[in-house]
Amino acid sequence: MSKVRWGILSTAKIGTVKVIPAMQQGAYCDVTAISSRNLEKAQEAANELGIAKAYGSYEEVLADPDIDAIYNPLPNHMHVPWAIKALEAGKHVLCEKPIGLTSEEGQKLVDAAASHPELKVMEAFMFRHHPQWQKARKIVREGGIGQPVTIQSWFSYFNDDAENIRNNSEWGGGGMMDIGCYPISLSRFIFEGEPERVIGHIEYDEQFGTDIVASAIIDFGGITSTFTCSTQACDYQRVNIIGTTGRVEIEIPFNAPPDKPCKMWHQQGDDIEEILLPIADQYTIQGDLMSKAILDDTPVPTPISDAVGNMKVIEAIVSSGKSGKWEKV
Repeated sequence: MSKVRWGILSTAKIGTVKVIPAMQQGAYCDVTAISSRNLEKAQEAANELGIAKAYGSYEEVLADPDIDAIYNPLPNHMHVPWAIKALEAGKHVLCEKPIGLTSEEGQKLVDAAASHPELKVMEAFMFRHHPQWQKARKIVREGGIGQPVTIQSWFSYFNDDAENIRNNSEWGGGGMMDIGCYPISLSRFIFEGEPERVIGHIEYDEQFGTDIVASAIIDFGGITSTFTCSTQACDYQRVNIIGTTGRVEIEIPFNAPPDKPCKMWHQQGDDIEEILLPIADQYTIQGDLMSKAILDDTPVPTPISDAVGNMKVIEAIVSSGKSGKWEKV
């Protein structure tokens, strides 16, 4: 095969608006089918996106022998069950973040993946693959900021729609699961390790029961990552990676635009270099990297076990928010 034939579980907006069009631009992705529990919705999405097959159930796309891999953008509580079903059907899996509702649930997917070593499984943390994050990691690795000291991150948007899935606590809604997972993931990515302990403060919406503002300190044993995320604040995101002799600042760290260059700054001493990254779609890159791993039978860029590590940090921060104390990860 020269391309991986992908099937999509659901017509979720993240898929139809961002991920699928980007994957269709990839060198190694062929989006062959899309499914929904409503056949008309699947057919409508297929027509809009130029996808050959539309199915009225998720089971049908899993049963299609012409599908090699599944992209799963279902609600958080459906990630692990359907990812496991896809593996059992002999399909590779790219699953949206966060991997599940708990680290224990995520571990079930890790165990299922271990039972199918011939299949590739990866969590869709697309930002890690963007050139700006590859550049940031290279600068830190090569001593471009001296010894790392701390990472400061902010990520917020405003959404008080009671009908929006992100405000459904039973389905894994809330800021920590939706966007707080990014600052956690990036700190583990840049520091290339796991934190020892965390302390957090969390505010909850009285109506939804979801967290709407969360702040945390993540301790990696002498170096830290601090962040605030909010689902009821103005749209903003920024990351600063601070070291003893320099820093890296990323202007749009998470929702990097696919149609214009991204900007970052590298400071060393008093000198600040502005770096413009070439236009890149992180979803296209993610799809191609996953597809190439399938075609070449090589490891995926991010092992599925990494997803469990991220969930454990989320859980520790939530626990700390309730106890008011440092919690071990």
